[in-house]
Amino acid sequence: MAGTESSDSIWKDMEKRGVEFVFAQFVDMYARPSAKLVPVGSRDAFDGLLTEGAGFAGFAAGEIGQVPSDPDIAAIPDLASYTPVPWQPNLARFACDVTVEGEEWSYCPRTILRRALARAREKGFEFRMGLELEYFLVTQREDGSIEIADPYDTLEKPCYDMAGLTRRYDFLTTVSRYCNGLGWGNYANDHEDANGQFEQNFTYDDALVSCDRAIFFRYMVHTLAEQNGMIATFMPKPFSHLTGNGCHFHMSLWDGDRNLFLDESDPRGLGLSETAYKFVGGLKKHARAYSALTAPTVNSYKRLKVGTTQSGATWAPVWISYGYNNRTQMLRIPGPGRIEDRTIDGSCNPYLAATAVLAAGLDGIENGLDAGEPNTDNLYTIPYDELTSRGLETLPANLLEATHELKHSDVLRAALGRGRDEDYVDYFIDVKRSEWDRYHEQVTPWEIREYLTRF
Repeated sequence: MAGTESSDSIWKDMEKRGVEFVFAQFVDMYARPSAKLVPVGSRDAFDGLLTEGAGFAGFAAGEIGQVPSDPDIAAIPDLASYTPVPWQPNLARFACDVTVEGEEWSYCPRTILRRALARAREKGFEFRMGLELEYFLVTQREDGSIEIADPYDTLEKPCYDMAGLTRRYDFLTTVSRYCNGLGWGNYANDHEDANGQFEQNFTYDDALVSCDRAIFFRYMVHTLAEQNGMIATFMPKPFSHLTGNGCHFHMSLWDGDRNLFLDESDPRGLGLSETAYKFVGGLKKHARAYSALTAPTVNSYKRLKVGTTQSGATWAPVWISYGYNNRTQMLRIPGPGRIEDRTIDGSCNPYLAATAVLAAGLDGIENGLDAGEPNTDNLYTIPYDELTSRGLETLPANLLEATHELKHSDVLRAALGRGRDEDYVDYFIDVKRSEWDRYHEQVTPWEIREYLTRF
């Protein structure tokens, strides 16, 4: 119900629905939704929540820039994010911005994006996005390993499989009905490229609205899967032999009702304006740095891989390029007036990822960066040396390399802002390098198989 701005109208809707409780919800760096369940049985209680927010011990709530000695954070609901919870009629959700002692908290990912969108509007740009969130439905064995929840989903190429959709009909149509009941405009539900993998699309909107919806969508899919005895995961690469989970961003800039990326007379035939091409130039220039935010986990770089994989085509290009409706390009132009980044994955914090790509694209516009000519090749079939000789670069090979790139990006440093006594970029990098160190210290079964008797 994004766009609802009046507390009176929301209260009336809550009374009509019989809403007794609300989740005051925010996210940390990992986009994990934290919340308090707040009773709103009276108008005074509701108004108190809107003005005072819900209080939390911030250090306990994840990576949000707090230490144990800090004052409590307060999660202040955004009225426009009002979301009745479809499967629990007396419950609603508000996405919140985090404050501390009455001031905006610079480590709040939603606040970071909101500020970035405000700066873009000052320049005459409204950023709109659609997100394609892929996920697996799995079950967990007693030893902790996972398997596809549907034992009959075994086709070598299951993408769009009607039988696979039929076996998950109740689950998928429930999610679809809930999305449409919320006014999101679910327009397609499909079995994706991997066994047990699905995607359910909803209409693009303002970037903040789309990110709020992405957080609730993941929560909804997780909850419904648990209720059906399954686990839903948006993890980038849960299976070595199967395609990973993307979170493709479809992006455009607008001025009111005018799509500033659209030019039907584009001489290149892609339907893009000069503004859009400069945006592409910015994305290409900053892709290696922003990948730390759009592919922000160790596991992300097992989805982003040069050359062949156990799962055939990865559908996750690593060469920094753009082209028409060509899924081997990092930046695909699926139709006039929009740009798709296919490298963004299901572990991203959508608020931080959106901030990063917006900043990169705006830098391209402001500095007139050249996108170069579109690439029409199948990049999966061209040798590595040939592509590098053409001047193409790849995304970083791992999370550690990505943080090195991010550290030196003045554009992303400025976009993400400054925290209490450090830039958010440095805080983010510290967290991610700790994540890398914990991973790198592990001895894996692969290493035992590869090296145990060799040496």
